[in-house]
Amino acid sequence: MIAKVVRWALASSGLLVGPLQPARAQPPPAAIHLNQVGFYPAAPKVAIVPGAAASPFYLLAPGSTKPVFTGELGAARYDSLARQTVRAADFSACRARGTFVVSVPGVGVSYSFQIAPRVHAAVARAVLKGFYYQRASTALPPAYAGAWSRPAGHPDTQVLVHPSAATAHRPAGTVLASPRGWYDAGDYNKYVVNSGSTLGTLLALYEDFPAYCAQLTTTIPESTNAVPDVLDEALWNLRWLLTMQDPADGGVYHKLTNASFDGMVMPAACHTQRYVVQKSTAATLDFAAVLAQASRVFRPFGRALPGLADSCLHASTQAWGWARQHPASYYRQNELNKQFQPAISTGAYGDEDVRDEWAWAATELYVTTKDEQYWQASDLLAAGPLPVASWSQVRPLAYYTLLRLGPTLTAAGRRALPQVQQKVRALADGLRAGYATRACGTAMGHAATDYGWGSNAEAANQGIALLQAYRLNGEQPYLLAALTNLDYLLGRNATGYCFVTGSGHHSPQHPHHRPSEADGVPAP
Repeated sequence: MIAKVVRWALASSGLLVGPLQPARAQPPPAAIHLNQVGFYPAAPKVAIVPGAAASPFYLLAPGSTKPVFTGELGAARYDSLARQTVRAADFSACRARGTFVVSVPGVGVSYSFQIAPRVHAAVARAVLKGFYYQRASTALPPAYAGAWSRPAGHPDTQVLVHPSAATAHRPAGTVLASPRGWYDAGDYNKYVVNSGSTLGTLLALYEDFPAYCAQLTTTIPESTNAVPDVLDEALWNLRWLLTMQDPADGGVYHKLTNASFDGMVMPAACHTQRYVVQKSTAATLDFAAVLAQASRVFRPFGRALPGLADSCLHASTQAWGWARQHPASYYRQNELNKQFQPAISTGAYGDEDVRDEWAWAATELYVTTKDEQYWQASDLLAAGPLPVASWSQVRPLAYYTLLRLGPTLTAAGRRALPQVQQKVRALADGLRAGYATRACGTAMGHAATDYGWGSNAEAANQGIALLQAYRLNGEQPYLLAALTNLDYLLGRNATGYCFVTGSGHHSPQHPHHRPSEADGVPAP
């Protein structure tokens, strides 16, 4: 169960997470940084205390002066990236269950947290519900969205083919319908490459933990149907993706976008013309990969979703065919703007190294169809060390699929499994190396490169890599290292913020997220 909930809470991939609770006044930052949600009784439990001298610390019930646990702060450690010295309060030996605080004399008292089984269950539901709040082309009624309800915006039923995407059968100005999908993390456009990798992560969650996902409900309009909520949410984006493929040739438009970003207003206030732009190899291969995966995942739901699995596989093979004919159709926005009007200034998400996209698409098609032509085209093992997954580096998603479905592979795939396992284990070994001696004691933060744009997705994807290594043979150190990144996301970091909005006691306000800034609700 721990691995399942950690996987859920780590599967954030860049999208803002939905609120768990209504607006409330935020307390000032606490001087003790820890997971503000809580800990499993048998799991490690660590807080960090910046700037503290050597001292005892105490675990107390809120309002009590009787310690449940007493310990000594650890040795001082310098965090060169945060430029602060910290000490750790390790209370892993405490197995008591309930609500507690950590108290350090002369420093202060932490936020309250719980020690309990299933302590992250609400966070897991919030992560999934977050995708519902990102839905485009639909109203979010109070029954499902609470204080964050809003009218529909961006119906996307009158989208124009941009001159960069024009063909003889779909000339510039052709009107298309491309509704649904998820808004990007901060703006109202819909991007295939990052949306596709996010969707692939959600489908992988279901493939890894189908029983857990079957009981995970989030109060969305589809919650009463015969499909698990995680797959219903995936469908909202999947059905949009299907509209982004040109049925005449199988190519996939790189994104659906305004010419420039909408202002910080609600979706219903936006009426700017929207476009589909040039087809790209990266978008088409990401599409091919996730549609092949979706065909596999949704096939058991044929009664509820007749024909969907076959439609997904057909779309995937058509996309693969287009990519084979256009292996270097890169989306270069600045160059396109010199040739076509209107100029597009929204997120480019350009990617000119598509070797990983080829590997992911070929792998998903091979695993779904068992056709070895795709395996032969994957070139999966030719690359060097396996990197952490991201929207622009999807090779790990191919490896995880092979590990997950290894027993179902043909002989060619099974022969490669030892190398696949070795590369995933090597990635995980690198992530967990030395984490226990770092200032915050987390896998996240081994280098400054961990902190790029959307760095919480980096922490989450590191955690997923560690969990995949744990699933190989149940080696506990990988699971414990993954838990440290969950602790990081929930407050054990240099800032002291719980990065899951609406969870914990001190989470970000005013994120780069248009609805959060425009809806008049204090909490994002």
